[in-house]
Parts: sequence; structure tokens; C-alpha cells
Amino acid sequence: MSHDEKSEVSRTAEAPLALVLGGSRGLGLLIGRELLERGHRIVITARDTVELERAREQLDGWGPVLVRTCDVRDRHGIRQLVDELEEQVGPIEVLVTVAGVIQVAPLESLTVEHFDEAIETMLWGPVQAAMTVLPAMRRRGRGRIATITSIGGMVSPPHLLPYATAKFGAVGFSDGLAAALSGSGVTATTVVPGLMRTGSQDRAQFGGDAPKEYAWFAPAASLPLLSVDAERAARRIVEAVLRGKPMVVLTPMAWVGIRVRGLAPATTTRLMGLANRLLPSGPDHGGQHLVEGGRAGERLASRTVHALTVLGRRAAERTNEHVRPDRHEHPEG
Repeated sequence: MSHDEKSEVSRTAEAPLALVLGGSRGLGLLIGRELLERGHRIVITARDTVELERAREQLDGWGPVLVRTCDVRDRHGIRQLVDELEEQVGPIEVLVTVAGVIQVAPLESLTVEHFDEAIETMLWGPVQAAMTVLPAMRRRGRGRIATITSIGGMVSPPHLLPYATAKFGAVGFSDGLAAALSGSGVTATTVVPGLMRTGSQDRAQFGGDAPKEYAWFAPAASLPLLSVDAERAARRIVEAVLRGKPMVVLTPMAWVGIRVRGLAPATTTRLMGLANRLLPSGPDHGGQHLVEGGRAGERLASRTVHALTVLGRRAAERTNEHVRPDRHEHPEG
């Protein structure tokens, strides 16, 4: 830890410490800001050191922020990070796992490796993080653990199968964790958002006919009737987590999807199948290279899609999601 960090930590040692895994951009960045507004110190992590520094700059003035390079798929790295923070910074009172990857592609363009990436990031990541902070939280008799899942973990949408597979597992883990911790003083919150305007279309990965996949996904993640304001969503998430609510569902469409699925599961699956047939098809083989959304949008070069994604692109600028010119096509986050 640097001298400046030690000075900052010492100055605010009385403030509760929150760890946000995947906090360099998008929803994670906004959740970090909300925690700062509520008097927390925060540690944000990501794989990309440049993004972390940019996030630190964006959060400068909101409160004390530490940044750490960490991959949620690395169990040893998670353990080292938690041990360092507990020993040198203070007890972790709040853990929020946000890190994720969105792969948009038809089944025929996917491989098992795409599922590995999604599951290791969005299922094993939250499991490893929660299980690492839990012993100390249970000894203290207090703590808040939040896992950002998705409506895609309640209803499996077309062309997002690796994402849905991981998110279904994350919902099961977080919901079961909340029950297992009942009465311990430690709470687990399952966060189930629908589409949010975070600028995620720029960092999602697209396969099959990548420009055509971008053409439907990007407007859906940008238009007000289909997506919600990410700043407002972050406020609701942090409020629910700090209150220890077991679950928070964020959008009307998410509520509708959950209820329809519960009442008519077979019909819901048939509707998803119909939507799948309406979406672009891909080459009849796997192993295809996925293209980052910013590149797919450039290849599409559609004025209509460009106009429909204005709000999403503005959100990307605010939340550090916009694509840098020097980035490779596979994002780190």
C-alpha cells in the first residue's frame, strides 16, 4: 500500500469498508459511487489497470477510493486481496460482486469455452468472493453480501445462453446463501436487474453475424421503454443491500418476466424459441471469434441504430464503458 493510500485509510478508518468486484465501469462504478455517498470507503477491482485509474479519477471527490487489479476467476487472487484488506485497511463490511461478461450469439456460434468464461466469471466469481469474506463476517456477526444477477438468471433469453447459464447459477447460490445465513447477522442480497442503460452494448461480445446481433441488442439496452436509468438502479441496489433485503428486482419488465415464467413456464420457453428464430442466424460451427460491441457497431454503420442508441452511448461515457481506441476486441473488466 502506498503512503498516500495509508494516509487516506488512516484518515477515514472509522468509515465502513465496501469491496466492489468489477467496479471500474458500468453498474459497478455507479454502485461504488452510491456507497461513497453513504459514507463508505470503497475498494474497486477489475482486470484492466487503465480502466481502474480512470474510475478512480471519476470517483475522486466522492470519497476515499482504493483500486486493486484482480480477476474474479482467480481464487488465489481473491483470497490474497481479502486478506490484504482485512489486515491493512479494515474489516470488509460490504461485498458486491458485479464483474461479468455478455456474449451475444446464436448457439451454433458458441463453444464450451464461451460457457467456461461466463460461468467462471459470473458464478464461480461470486461464490469464491462470498465464501472468502464470510468467515470474518460471521465472527463479527455482521456483514452485507450482494450478487448482481439478472433477469437472464430467471428467464433464459435467446442468443445469451452462456450468460443465462451463469446467471441462473448465481441466482441459486445467492438466494440459498441468504437462507443459510438467516439469523447470523450477515445478509445476502440477490439483485435481479433487467436491461439498464450502462453502455454495456459497447463492451458486450458478439458472435454469429456480429453487426446484426449488435443491431438488436444495442437499442434494447438503450431505449427508455426497454431499459432503465442505471444511476437510479444503483441507488435502489445499494439501499436494498444495506438494509439486508434478500432480493431486489429492479425493472417492471423483469417482474413481468418472472411472473409469466412462474405461471406458464412451457409457454415462456416457446416464446423464447420464437424470438430465437426471429434473431440472426450464425455459421453452423463453433469456435468463432467474438467481436466487441464498439467494433460490431462500426461494422454495422447504421444511422438508425446509431440514433436508437444515443442514450446508451451517453451512458457509456458517464460510466467508463466507452471503448478506447487502443483496446483489443476482447475486453478486460
